[in-house]
Amino acid sequence: MSRDLRNVAIIAHVDHGKTTLVDQLFRQSGTFRDNQRVEERAMDSNDLEKERGITILAKCTSVEWNGTRINIVDTPGHADFGAEVERILSMVDGVILLVDSAEGPMPQTKFVTGKALALGLRPIVVVNKIDRGDARPQEVLDEVFDLFANLDANDDQLDFPSLWASGRDGYASEDEHAREGNLEPLFKLIVDHVPAPGLDTEAPFSFLATLLDRDNFMGRVLTGRVQSGKIDVNDPIHALDPDGNVVEVGRATKLLAFDGLERVPVEHAQAGDIIALAGLEKATVSNTIADPVVKTPIAAQPIDPPTLAMQFSVNDSPLAGREGSKVTSRMIRDRLYREAETNVAIRITESADKDSFEVAGRGELQLGVLIETMRREGFELGISRPRVLFREENGQRMEPFETVVIDVDDEHSGTVVEKMQRRKAELTEMRPSGQGKTRITFSAPSRGLIGYHGEFLSDTRGTGIMNRLFEKYDTYRGVIEGRQNGVLISMVPGEAVGYALNVLEDRGELFIRPQAKIYEGMIIGENAKPDDLEVNPMKSKQLTNFRSTGKDDAIRLTPPRVMTLEQAIAYIDDDEMVEVTPENIRLRKAILDPHERKRAKRAAQ
Repeated sequence: MSRDLRNVAIIAHVDHGKTTLVDQLFRQSGTFRDNQRVEERAMDSNDLEKERGITILAKCTSVEWNGTRINIVDTPGHADFGAEVERILSMVDGVILLVDSAEGPMPQTKFVTGKALALGLRPIVVVNKIDRGDARPQEVLDEVFDLFANLDANDDQLDFPSLWASGRDGYASEDEHAREGNLEPLFKLIVDHVPAPGLDTEAPFSFLATLLDRDNFMGRVLTGRVQSGKIDVNDPIHALDPDGNVVEVGRATKLLAFDGLERVPVEHAQAGDIIALAGLEKATVSNTIADPVVKTPIAAQPIDPPTLAMQFSVNDSPLAGREGSKVTSRMIRDRLYREAETNVAIRITESADKDSFEVAGRGELQLGVLIETMRREGFELGISRPRVLFREENGQRMEPFETVVIDVDDEHSGTVVEKMQRRKAELTEMRPSGQGKTRITFSAPSRGLIGYHGEFLSDTRGTGIMNRLFEKYDTYRGVIEGRQNGVLISMVPGEAVGYALNVLEDRGELFIRPQAKIYEGMIIGENAKPDDLEVNPMKSKQLTNFRSTGKDDAIRLTPPRVMTLEQAIAYIDDDEMVEVTPENIRLRKAILDPHERKRAKRAAQ
């Protein structure tokens, strides 16, 4: 088959400029009309992706260049969304590795690149942001070569072509000193270096489902690459699971190809094409969709197991139901199962009382994104502290470990090393990375990292960068100390009073403002001491008919610490919860009644 077609994936670490580069590929290939209004970072499909500047969902797109159709797959750069990455790479014949000219290869780059090299894909390396003041392009290229060698790349893969580029300004060049131009060298390199699919169009139709989403009109839509043969609309098909059992039989009611950012209906597709297919109700990711004569499934990548779990429960606080529109356990259950249907890295277990659900996933970020999405949809939830999932191997308890790469200013490196070692992390590498910064690498138990990020930012005055990556399951490392300070707990329901908060500031740091709605058992601040303290944030000034000698001073409160969702989840202890509503994120004790709390504490000892 000699049709001009190239399938390529773009790999990059979070914030290395992948989505911006794809924008420029669209513009320069003529995908957009000159007068067409296009949003920045067009491939970031939802609000959360745009706000955080990260790719959460893998997406397909396609451009035409000089008669060659180039299908581009945008991959998530974060390991928490790794389930997407592994399957995506089976659809392509080459990868573009995008690396920041100052930061160099990062842990998530390593994660995805390792998967790509293991599949035998030949990489193209693009050193991006070449116009940065602190760029060190040649060193970064050497680091990429070392990374490939460490990942057991073969000689063919080590002999990779490279380009210097600025995705934002839309140029790529073989000359590292170039500061203008266009992306023609990149298009040319893709066409010359990435092989055409070269699949058999005469064999019976087969297709491996790698992405799954739902459409209100078409139902289940499976995306993947046609591995062999041809298919027309309404052809009979069946789905096989990885063991070769028939999952269901049906017809291909709709075929969609990718054109720029759009999915366009097509009448037929053939081997090598990346398409979306509708018409099946049960088939899922890793299933083989094929002509009924095909009985052998296509080998699919196994999905890495979840390492972290949280309890999602119905919001039972005294303020429940006032801010959200979706508050019942049935609504939460339906939404979670709908998520698990399209997000195969998530596993859901319903509790016996049907009021809570254990949601297991690949990391805090992945579960945090799910909670934030549900919150924006109008859900109210109670969220427990994350816990890691242990395993038993040969009678030994095993726990997940992560590789942690930290970039900090030299002056803060001692504090970071001390804090990480308290959390049972092992220092594996420490080296200067130039411009007064140090790069420190640890192997740390996932348990120890829960709740550390906020403390890390405080310790490094907000200048540190931390990147984490699942590494392995290893022997259990024993007890890890948790939060050092206790909390201030409200003992009354109502609205907080400025006068009372002013008095409480001496006790510790506050999380609420005057007039904030509070209830018994709600956490309103952090105690300066290790014990929890029950306080009355509604106490007002005693009024008498005696005139006071001095004039009352105006109350000046320190601004409260307002936590993001991830910070709140990381902050809480085992006996606490985060109450999430569309308008507020509140911290509370799991048991609101103080007497019940004491009883439960005594029973646990």
